[in-house]
Amino acid sequence: MKNLPKGDKKLLNAWAFYDWANSVYTLTIASAVFPIFYEALFSDRDHYIDIFGMHLKNSALISFITAFAFMVVSFISPLLSGIADYVGNKKSFMKFFCYLGALSCMGLYWFDLDNIYVGLLFYFLGLLGYWGSLVFYNSYLPDIAFEEQQDRISAKGYSLGYIGSVILLIVNLAMIMKPKLFGISGTDGEAAMKAMRYSFVMVGVWWILFSQYTYYYLPKGSKESGQKLTKSVVFNGFKELKKVWALLNENIPLKRYLGGFFVSSMAVQTVMLVATYFGAQEIQWETKEQSTIGLIVCILIIQLVAVVGAVLTSRASEKFGNVPTLIFINAIWAVFCALAFFITLPTHFYVMATVAGFVMGGIQALSRSTYSKLLPETEDTASFFSFYDVAEKIGIVIGMCVYGIIDQITGSPRTAIVILGIFFVTAIFLLRRVHKKDVSN
Repeated sequence: MKNLPKGDKKLLNAWAFYDWANSVYTLTIASAVFPIFYEALFSDRDHYIDIFGMHLKNSALISFITAFAFMVVSFISPLLSGIADYVGNKKSFMKFFCYLGALSCMGLYWFDLDNIYVGLLFYFLGLLGYWGSLVFYNSYLPDIAFEEQQDRISAKGYSLGYIGSVILLIVNLAMIMKPKLFGISGTDGEAAMKAMRYSFVMVGVWWILFSQYTYYYLPKGSKESGQKLTKSVVFNGFKELKKVWALLNENIPLKRYLGGFFVSSMAVQTVMLVATYFGAQEIQWETKEQSTIGLIVCILIIQLVAVVGAVLTSRASEKFGNVPTLIFINAIWAVFCALAFFITLPTHFYVMATVAGFVMGGIQALSRSTYSKLLPETEDTASFFSFYDVAEKIGIVIGMCVYGIIDQITGSPRTAIVILGIFFVTAIFLLRRVHKKDVSN
């Protein structure tokens, strides 16, 4: 179809709808069902497994695999984004990673400890697919929306993602709690595990199905003419990365913001990725069933409250400015980490989940739109957004490694949570160097 003009409502809605399609991955696979499923596999092993020639704690193992996946993404994203801008076909790259991630989610159906290496490979490829597609999805924002539209459409995307993922998670929760009503046979424990496996397949189907609406309206890329992919173009991706780095030295506000974003993202993404593992191991649940239901309910609370949080953050940024709002949210996260060190009861966990929900969606949406506002006038948006993504991914690599190492050494992740709180305090000081006037609203 003919490309819609920049700022067109239908185009903006189609872009934001990809959050509806792909956020089921972050909720079901990264945050809720898979972590619970993964923990259940180790119920008779005291949380440890011999793998890769080492005796590793299960949560430390998954932290290291996650860190490795993000390290790979941080390496390939600037390369791919440079190629995408050069050939003018961002949408094809976005589709490839989308389908890779969705099919890998379906592959998790066969995840078990007897085939742990294959299962971890699917988990790794799912991460690669999800975050790889976001490189190109995020880079579309300044292409399809005017500056004054970016805060709201970014927040709308996250809100749609929370709503859509909650709908599927509620269905999955019903399947897990009452598997026989859905025709899933076996003992209660076996049927619940089967229901979790089915939920992984449902995530892949949902992701592929609903992303088609986005692909229908998104333009091919920023350069519709495009050019042939050659060896020099492949290496051009690294040249583009170097060029953007040089431009950052000329754009001090953007460079300062990236420093604060790097540290903040390091902590935020790590907390989100390890929250369920922390809750499963450190909270004193009365029964295994209460643990499963309680953890999923906590994730649902986070998602529902995050919708409100994303909208309120957007409004706050309009009134107080992007940077002051981000500083305030980071302060809340710092307090959150300090308090999380002491929580032991399910009630504590529910309260903390509510607080996390309010600030989780807000900090993600506002971070993305603030960066977009600080960009110089350019058509090479994918290469600039690769910097954003590289900073985020390397931060996650460091954060997950810190968490995994401390968890492996001490057998408990509570000390790691305190370290993440220190990261938030550091981010506050770095963001204070970005002046409010540098970010237009």
